[in-house]
Amino acid sequence: MNPIRRHEMIMEVMLNQKDVTVNELSEKLQVSGKTIREDLSKLEEQGLIMRVHGGAVLAQSDQFGILPVRTPLDKYSDEKTEIALRAIAHIEEDDIIALDGGSTTLEIARRLDNMPLTVVTNDVYIISELVPKDNIRLVVPGGYRVRNMLAGPEAVAYVQKLNIQKAFLSATAVHIEHGLSIYTGDLIDFKQALVATARKVFAACDHHKFGHTALRTFASLQEVDVLLTDSGLIPETVEQFRSAGINIEVG
Repeated sequence: MNPIRRHEMIMEVMLNQKDVTVNELSEKLQVSGKTIREDLSKLEEQGLIMRVHGGAVLAQSDQFGILPVRTPLDKYSDEKTEIALRAIAHIEEDDIIALDGGSTTLEIARRLDNMPLTVVTNDVYIISELVPKDNIRLVVPGGYRVRNMLAGPEAVAYVQKLNIQKAFLSATAVHIEHGLSIYTGDLIDFKQALVATARKVFAACDHHKFGHTALRTFASLQEVDVLLTDSGLIPETVEQFRSAGINIEVG
């Protein structure tokens, strides 16, 4: 098993359990304790976990794009609401939009009026939120379920055939050099398909995600038309991104 795939599997386990021991991971991944300890050190360097005696715990359990199986937490709800309202200002009747999976895009779905609109989404929470809004045409790609999201080649192939006007994407981390990144490879292809297909790409990320890098980049900031965030982002960072030519909307 290559190291990147091993790191993904470690993060999968930790998202479910929040903490894990070296022995557990060694048994599950069928590699030595030495290899696991080296993996954990690399993940800690990226700010994804914190090493503890005999194992590790998640460093930023609320910031991952994939949500827990249980009802999503309301942490940073004010920031997510602010971003959602900013996103909705870009959505008009009869638009064809895509809502990527995530807690901020879920907030966009919650605040969408029941108006004539086509919404493409792979997030089962967003699907549940939009089903009662009967004026919204809901389009759900196929694929297999990765917690709250649908993924796989079927979903990617389906999206590639669509005429999406505006895509709203989530990410685990936002970095001026490393772009938008997440920790699992299962969703990379779907996100990249949205970026390639949509006429206009929006990234909806709260300020806590800035300056971090996760395992895999799925889009450079140059591929994003508008970066939507909340007023908690410090002015120095806003200026840094704008100086780099990034169109960032903040309070």
